[in-house]
Amino acid sequence: MPDFAVLAIFIPTFLFISITPGMCMTLAMTLGMKVGLRRTTWMMLGEVTGVALVAVSAVLGIASMMLNYPVVFDWLKWIGGAYLIYLGIKMGLDRTTIDTSINRQVDISRSSLISQGFITAIANPKGWAFMISILPPFIDAEKSISLQLTVLVSIIMLSELLCMFIYASGGKSLKIALSKGDRIIWLNRIAGGLLALVGVWLALS
Repeated sequence: MPDFAVLAIFIPTFLFISITPGMCMTLAMTLGMKVGLRRTTWMMLGEVTGVALVAVSAVLGIASMMLNYPVVFDWLKWIGGAYLIYLGIKMGLDRTTIDTSINRQVDISRSSLISQGFITAIANPKGWAFMISILPPFIDAEKSISLQLTVLVSIIMLSELLCMFIYASGGKSLKIALSKGDRIIWLNRIAGGLLALVGVWLALS
């Protein structure tokens, strides 16, 4: 179990990292605007699973293998980016209107939402860089690595969830504002454009 002093530094550090605008938070805001907060939680499930995998892998040394074989990581980024761009274009071309009076939302499968979050998390080089550089100093080699890792990764997952809920709630509010009058026609284009932008960001980062 990490010391209280370690946790006192670790918790605000990762809250700050999580709340900083990035690929995953932009995706949360976009989906919150497009499908609502409730369904966006499926993307969050995939994202926190991916973040946990990245954190554990960074500590256990899989990240070093990826540094030795960067082509694997490059392919992963391009494939993940292309997937998100495809979804963004598809979303942007969708002319389905949203009737807020009956709270009807765009139908995106749970598996698709989970995969969007997971792919964005594991193919995010910024996420790997943070985990590789920040996590190891908080690990005490003289104590149980597995217990420390469990506690720290749990904190990271909770931090990510909290911040994504904040961003997704903002997206939901933006959707309501855009749904007034004839502005609804821009909703799909904005959401799709943001999602495609995340894909481009992921592929070129």
